[in-house]
Amino acid sequence: MRGRAIDETIDAIRPPDEASRTAARALQLKLTKPAGSLGRLEELHVWAAGVFRSAAPPLPRKIIVVAAGDHGVADEGVSAYPQEVTAQMLANFLAGGAAVSVLARHAGAEVRVVDAGVRSDSHEPHVHVAKVRAGAGNIARGPAMSGDEAETLVARGIAFAGELCAAGPVAVALGDMGIANTTPAAAITSVLADVPSHAAAGRGTGIDDAGFERKVRAIEQAIAVNRPDATDPLDVLAKVGGCEIAFLAGVTLGAARRSAPIVLDGYPTTAAALIAAALAPASLDYMLASHISAEPGHRLALAQLGLRPLLDLELRLGEGTGAALALSLLDAALRIPREMATFDAAGVSRSDTETRPEA
Repeated sequence: MRGRAIDETIDAIRPPDEASRTAARALQLKLTKPAGSLGRLEELHVWAAGVFRSAAPPLPRKIIVVAAGDHGVADEGVSAYPQEVTAQMLANFLAGGAAVSVLARHAGAEVRVVDAGVRSDSHEPHVHVAKVRAGAGNIARGPAMSGDEAETLVARGIAFAGELCAAGPVAVALGDMGIANTTPAAAITSVLADVPSHAAAGRGTGIDDAGFERKVRAIEQAIAVNRPDATDPLDVLAKVGGCEIAFLAGVTLGAARRSAPIVLDGYPTTAAALIAAALAPASLDYMLASHISAEPGHRLALAQLGLRPLLDLELRLGEGTGAALALSLLDAALRIPREMATFDAAGVSRSDTETRPEA
């Protein structure tokens, strides 16, 4: 049985407004360009029109939620980096020195840092603390967390999204930080997309062949030991997920409830989206895939969601870096119908096909 906050959120998610999308398509035809010549930027505008319920949506505030959590499965040797890097990177985010910090500045976005389950405690006032435990358990030996803990983290993500969306239109991008977190992302994908562990696994931070074999073995063990129920996304989350993944699944649901676009980043954030979509299929309509990462399983996770990424830059960093780039594209797509001249206003002639009377 799910908690009340989760059920109420799921029930409150509305479909996007198709009338606004129809009006957006009509507006695109009036702008001084051949129809369809701006390709996916036009598609992005039409998609966003339904989300924001406006043919010419306002330029939203842009926020990147970087949720961090540690993972006991790192003890299995599945990452090239030690676990203390998770906490160290939180300080780097706050100092503005991380890659996502640079790209957020480029996109005009704010970075919000969340401790969803870091082993050490941060006393920085600008860190939002949402954790219920000091890191996820070693999924190769037992569950990541209890069912109650998973529900609490999802609920806290929902509440955090509500706070972000309370001050007006906002685009919420997801970022993650957690050494070894592509291992639970692969386990979630293996279960919910019904693909083999070796297909869902990747090189993560750059592990060698031996490390990759350990990672595949850890994923296989996690599924065998915990026996997650593929029909129960919260069970999957609790048994083979991670704290930051749970929190971001909640952010996804909460943003969808508020009719805000949710920009996914790489593999762990897409694993969070898999959980959210399994809980509330209607939330899928609010998700935007920023890019396809170098992690092979990321492609499988996006295919399960039916999402087509905007970019393919061979990124594999996480943090919200790909999502930050996509926020720039979203901003561009929304500026076009607001700032571009129409044929009539500019005194520009339409093409013969656009002016020819219908038969």
